[in-house]
Amino acid sequence: MAWESIYALVKRVPKGRVITYGGLARALKLRGGARVAGYAMAGCPQGRGIPWHRVVGAGGRILLAEPHGSLQRQLLQGEGIEFQGNRFKLEAHEWSPPKRRKKPKPRPRRKRHGR
Repeated sequence: MAWESIYALVKRVPKGRVITYGGLARALKLRGGARVAGYAMAGCPQGRGIPWHRVVGAGGRILLAEPHGSLQRQLLQGEGIEFQGNRFKLEAHEWSPPKRRKKPKPRPRRKRHGR
């Protein structure tokens, strides 16, 4: 599976904001949901400017094992996110992509009669 669309969306998450694995899956309508988003982030390539640390678990939890979990926490704290124990207030920092506006359907041309 090509995960470029996942990485492109993660690149759009602003500094100081986060998205959950489930939110990522919903935004991209991923089959397999949050689990697929997790697989993609686990395979995140280095050196491409993908802010992997801005993807967190539901409830504002860091789900990564050490030493990556503490690195993720440090990076998020550096962006202004304050932790209370092992979590932070997700509702204060959660980001969701803007909804795409559907293009209006073109109106059918009316036929002129009699001229």
